[in-house]
Amino acid sequence: MTDAKTQIDETVKSNDVVLYMKGTKSMPQCGFSQRVAGVLNFMGVEFTDINVLADDDIRQGIKDYADWPTIPQLYVKGEFVGGCDIITEMTLSGELDQLLDTNGVTYDKEAADKIREANA
Repeated sequence: MTDAKTQIDETVKSNDVVLYMKGTKSMPQCGFSQRVAGVLNFMGVEFTDINVLADDDIRQGIKDYADWPTIPQLYVKGEFVGGCDIITEMTLSGELDQLLDTNGVTYDKEAADKIREANA
């Protein structure tokens, strides 16, 4: 598990935005992963996707790393942000925009606004 922890640590610290998910950003394998990847893709956020289904050590390791029991898990600039429910709430409240702005992550503000409009 040490190798998985090291690999996870290097990945989250060397990429601006990382999503540990079931499947890939182009082919999510669960609804929760699909929702978060869909938000990021729609908003034009460049992110690294890690398919936990491809590696059991990473699948368990990411849960231990963040001390968070579920997947997907979103990291921005090396910091754990949350899972599907948290990302959904942050998107609808505008907090995700603020987090991305604060960390210098490029995204489509109009797309973010459209998500909020569609869910108002």
